[in-house]
Amino acid sequence: MYIDSGTGLKVNGTLTVRDELELREKQILSPHACLSSETRGRRFRTSPCSIRTAFQRDRDRIVYSKAFRRLKHKTQVFLAPMGDHYRTRLTHTLEVAEISRTIARALRLNEDLTEAIALGHDLGHTPFGHAGETVLNEIVPGGFSHCRQSLRVVDVLENGGRGLNLTYEVRDGILKHSKGFGNIIPKQPGEFAQTAEGRIVRIADVIAYLSHDLDDAIRSGVIKQSLVPEGVTRVLGETHSSRISSMIRDVIMTTKVTSKGIELDISPEMLKTMLDLRAFLYDNVYRAPQVHGEFEKARKILFELYGYFIKNKDAFLSERKRLFEEERVIEDGGTPYERHVSDFIAGMTDRYALNLYTKIFMPSSVV
Repeated sequence: MYIDSGTGLKVNGTLTVRDELELREKQILSPHACLSSETRGRRFRTSPCSIRTAFQRDRDRIVYSKAFRRLKHKTQVFLAPMGDHYRTRLTHTLEVAEISRTIARALRLNEDLTEAIALGHDLGHTPFGHAGETVLNEIVPGGFSHCRQSLRVVDVLENGGRGLNLTYEVRDGILKHSKGFGNIIPKQPGEFAQTAEGRIVRIADVIAYLSHDLDDAIRSGVIKQSLVPEGVTRVLGETHSSRISSMIRDVIMTTKVTSKGIELDISPEMLKTMLDLRAFLYDNVYRAPQVHGEFEKARKILFELYGYFIKNKDAFLSERKRLFEEERVIEDGGTPYERHVSDFIAGMTDRYALNLYTKIFMPSSVV
């Protein structure tokens, strides 16, 4: 594996900007931070950049990707929200990145690595939020996970089928950033990222959605502030700002630095509060009739689109070219046709899926 480091790289006999940045990391960051000069490398050899570190380069590749841009029209909780102030998958991603950087900075870890993982963690998310993920997991052979799909996006689907060729550490953090309703801090070694920076993103993801999903639910009228459990309000406060600050502060103050490394942790009271809030959101927001009813419609849309394209390969090829703007060979790498169809559907925005469903299945008047 090629190690994309700047050690010894000079231009006209002087250190490059990247060399200076790597030296600064060694001087400032914690001994337990993941240094960009010590990355385990990329899948394919590439020339190093003289200005950006390896992780800064990954961050830029993600931000400039088409998959990242499509996040602005993908559901977070509320289906195709009309209000300007509701979160989308993109704004969720930006909040996760900000929370991750705040924690990383306080612990003297690598902010660039943390930010890159955070910005890429949901690139594989489906339209219509977790309802889309659920239906694809039910019908796609071998199942579907937005974590694995996010890795597939950066490894294969972006850049005309060449992928973004990210570093091992960013790819590892993207793959292990979430486990649905599982432990906030995983117990099994295979579940958590290899770097402390990657493990921060997993916690930051939970902190972000716990607070902003509650915020959006109250704004939309799905629930009232008075219904939030008293214990949650007592520990976290009543505002989005106080909730975020309380959870971030607890992680920073509870985390331990040992000879073995940084052990990210949450105090027992805060962990109980976060789990209580998550259970409250599942029971009163995600499964609320106003939300669940719309997601049942979304499930039907994706189920029927998948079935249609499985049976109509020519239509699939034509439509996919419109979305991704460039053709790829269906048999590429021996990937099953069903996986290509699920890639296509997972890459759709909410409005693209709605418009496509209307075009295919809804009758139109004949002039």
